[in-house]
Amino acid sequence: MIALIWTLAVGWVKWSSGDMNNLDINISPFRPENQAQVKSLILAGLGEHWGTVDPSKNPDLNDISSTYANATFLVAWLQDKIVGTGALVPRPDGVAEIVRMSVAQDLRRRGVGRLILQQLVERTQAAGYRQIILETTAMWHEVIEFYQRCGFRITHYRDGDVYFALDLDCFASALNLTR
Repeated sequence: MIALIWTLAVGWVKWSSGDMNNLDINISPFRPENQAQVKSLILAGLGEHWGTVDPSKNPDLNDISSTYANATFLVAWLQDKIVGTGALVPRPDGVAEIVRMSVAQDLRRRGVGRLILQQLVERTQAAGYRQIILETTAMWHEVIEFYQRCGFRITHYRDGDVYFALDLDCFASALNLTR
């Protein structure tokens, strides 16, 4: 059984599931004091995938507050530790792009990414966008499968990357929120 609590006034979500070892995940907007932990989490995930990370290739992570000032950047917490991130960046023509989705390695495949994604999709709908796009590396098979399970469809491949779209009129059934 999944329990969700969403409060617009404070902007947080609390989630727990008996099926996932009673994780008690809180989702909140990024705050400047989260900078070091968020950057570390995202770079660790990239390092796990690529074997090494060149921080100069991720300049957006040097000042997340400024880089994502016009975006929604969410942070997932397990107690006092940041365990996930995801950002929603407005694009033209009723489209928003999801970037910087990352989950701590020891919590992957336990619902944290799905919870972050759900919150980003709900915020996109509330803001009146009609479509969400995102991209990931073509070699990151488990990530590709995750987005497909959540209803995103592959639109094209280019330069080793896979591009996805989700039309928001069918998001609720696509995310399969009752599982």
